[in-house]
Amino acid sequence: MRRQTITPRPGWQQTVEAQGLIYPLTRHPDGSLRPYWDESAYYVFSLPEVEALEEVVEELHRMCLAAAGHIVEHRRFADLGITDPALAELITEAWWRRDELPSLYGRFDLRYDGSGPAKLLEYNADTPTSLVEAAGPQWFWMEDRFPGADQWNSLHERLVAAWKRQSPLLPPGAPVHFAHSTADELGEDLMTVAYLRETAAQAGLETRAIAMEEIGWDRLSGRFVDLRMGFIRACFKLYPWEWLVSDRFGDRALATLDNGGGTGSTLWIEPVWKMLLSNKALLAVVWELYPDHPNLLPAYLDGPRELARTTGYVAKPLLGREGSGVTVHPAGPGPAARDEPPRPPGPSGAPDPSEAYCYQALAPLPAFDGNHVVLGAWVVEGEAAGLGIRESSGLITDEYARFLPHIIR
Repeated sequence: MRRQTITPRPGWQQTVEAQGLIYPLTRHPDGSLRPYWDESAYYVFSLPEVEALEEVVEELHRMCLAAAGHIVEHRRFADLGITDPALAELITEAWWRRDELPSLYGRFDLRYDGSGPAKLLEYNADTPTSLVEAAGPQWFWMEDRFPGADQWNSLHERLVAAWKRQSPLLPPGAPVHFAHSTADELGEDLMTVAYLRETAAQAGLETRAIAMEEIGWDRLSGRFVDLRMGFIRACFKLYPWEWLVSDRFGDRALATLDNGGGTGSTLWIEPVWKMLLSNKALLAVVWELYPDHPNLLPAYLDGPRELARTTGYVAKPLLGREGSGVTVHPAGPGPAARDEPPRPPGPSGAPDPSEAYCYQALAPLPAFDGNHVVLGAWVVEGEAAGLGIRESSGLITDEYARFLPHIIR
């Protein structure tokens, strides 16, 4: 693995926008616009290196599924902050019937520098983004700049194939709705959902687009409806389950949930059991089940324990996106080295005593030319399917990170 600099293509912004990446720039706190899609550099991997990473990703996926099963079997929902017994029961039912429920994709965030084992940082299998740029624009970039090279990228083909294989699990004769939230001002959620809708259409499915805020409730039938007053029987949502269940109509979403077997009125994709895989508490459970595994970092729920004095630690809210609420605590004497759980700052900068955290060993992201890099390894139906790379200026990969393409030599 190495980083190479290169001159961006003339008109690169218009090129990637035409390919669906309508958010190629990021506005920074000083008001400046800087590239999110950054083709001034790229990463190079060897084929054996990528093949080894594929094996790691698929093993991590199996381990995470085992951890999810452990949570269900041992009723450890409270560790994930899930205290509603009805929700826990629906997650349990969905878990045991998961072969009857459509489930598409997920993204592992990995620490990897090309010299040692990749380390799991987190797993988002409910609402992962950065899919559009990983599946399309970076592939077209490679064809433009390195037509003889290859790329760890079978995302598009695998997504289309996944919809085809799972189509028998969908309600017969009903369109699949694809929903995003209008609260997303950048257009990332909109384009992610539009891209996934396109993969479903290529698989032969009838699809319809809708915003989450446009989904209606028909009191007479007791069902969710679209703007045409058509029943929503199947809906892919880029909207976290923890938001959905706490919304005004969350109780109705749970009461009408098609949880396998077609007994409810709305089948949501991803299924509700994915709440187990997108919660940072999963990191602690996986470490508990597979201690000292070479691809894991120590992680705990009751505080940093020995990490405060040895490696340092990162405090991660159980639920969060793009580094929100994450704090870094280097090892050393003083308050940060105490064993009791610290109080990472909340959004206002003040301690947030109501938030629950996972405390994971600090493994600083590797720096290439001063840029901190994280690998986003994609799985489709549990199989390794592609790679997206993000760089950041600091140790936390946040909303100001940049996406860089890659090739295999």
